[in-house]
Amino acid sequence: MKFTKMSLVAALLVGSSAFAIENVKVSGDAKLYYTTSDNNYVLDTAGTKSASNNLFGKGNAAGEAAVSLNLTADLTKNISAGVKATAITTLGLYNNMVSSTWTGGTVDTYVVNEAWLATTLGKTTVKIGRMPLDTPLVHTETWSLVENTFEAAVVINQDLPDTTLVGAYVGQHNSAAALGGGLDSGATAANQESSFKSFYNGAYAVGIVNNSIKPVTLQGWYYGAQTDVNVQTLLGNAAFAGVKMSHVDAYWLEADGSIEGILAGAQYSYIKTDLKGAGVSSINNDVFAAMLGYEMKDVATLKVAYSSTGKEKIAGLPAGFNLATLADKNGVMRGADSKLYTEAWWNYGYVTGADTDTLHISAEGKAAGLDLGAYYTYANAGKNGGTVAGNDMKEFTATIGKTVGPLDATLAYVYSKIDDQNQKTATEKGSAFSTVQAYLTLNF
Repeated sequence: MKFTKMSLVAALLVGSSAFAIENVKVSGDAKLYYTTSDNNYVLDTAGTKSASNNLFGKGNAAGEAAVSLNLTADLTKNISAGVKATAITTLGLYNNMVSSTWTGGTVDTYVVNEAWLATTLGKTTVKIGRMPLDTPLVHTETWSLVENTFEAAVVINQDLPDTTLVGAYVGQHNSAAALGGGLDSGATAANQESSFKSFYNGAYAVGIVNNSIKPVTLQGWYYGAQTDVNVQTLLGNAAFAGVKMSHVDAYWLEADGSIEGILAGAQYSYIKTDLKGAGVSSINNDVFAAMLGYEMKDVATLKVAYSSTGKEKIAGLPAGFNLATLADKNGVMRGADSKLYTEAWWNYGYVTGADTDTLHISAEGKAAGLDLGAYYTYANAGKNGGTVAGNDMKEFTATIGKTVGPLDATLAYVYSKIDDQNQKTATEKGSAFSTVQAYLTLNF
């Protein structure tokens, strides 16, 4: 699910220069999230288990609450600091009204989301510590009750006209799906006691954002990481038993522009992973996406987008996904969010699958003081050369939101028809099902 968030550049500049020397700012929010669906069939290891989950029964419902407190201050003229902590509780909902939580089974705990220092000298900003990130292939996902954050060092320079240069090193990370998650080196349940674990074996990112050719914004990014993730576990391909990735290289190119309300954009991403212990030295894949839209200011925004991923016939490697949340805490692929124009509102991980063509249509606007949204996504997965064939996904989402003072409230209805969800048996394609969600956020 997409919520508006600041860009990496904006977040860093606010964190490092927005406060007066004597100023200390305290803010926060209280959230209550609930979701339920009539996804009636849940396959067990035998592939035949059937459960009668009513739409508002607890069997297929999840709910949780969280309270976050954020403190920022300038320590000296050029040095600022920030700390954010979140307490998480089920408010007695767990095993009463719901059977699972937003944070992957974590019950009544807390996490320090952010703890950073930042300084600005001239047009260069440096930020070190625990923080959110918002780059194309490594970013904080905001669908969860508690956002995933990173332990990183980031440098931003804006000396060149109309140009922002970014360099980052990421050492640790926690998953948006489970506080003990994330794609770790040798990830197993046993080494997930802390919410923050190694991000690959250390990862680097460099990026450039330029808008010299107005009204077009161009950006390019490179990511590199050492890792020893098990390919068989990650991609579910038994042919790669004992094979591990040794290095990941990923690239992202994007161009976006708008003129007189017309919106247009193009994206391209490529990923390559070197292998050890296999008959091939590497696997790779890419994705292209395009978007066209129209914005009627203060009325509505309409967009249509298309994306296509390449055939990765060797192991079925996806492309264009968030490198930070590709896998769960056990190293099993769970479907990462992506920055592609075609990403679904709720069912992540399908548009980035190998050999997948996706159409996405969205409409957002305001009426009678309400925020309205409608989103349609159809991901058509090919056979990928007969290797690790993907799953088709259709999703339609309608949202209605209202802000009353400090309270933000959103209701969402999601219709889903996905090959590998709501399957009566392991050999059948999934039946359609509905999901209803409620989001309450009190800002203070």
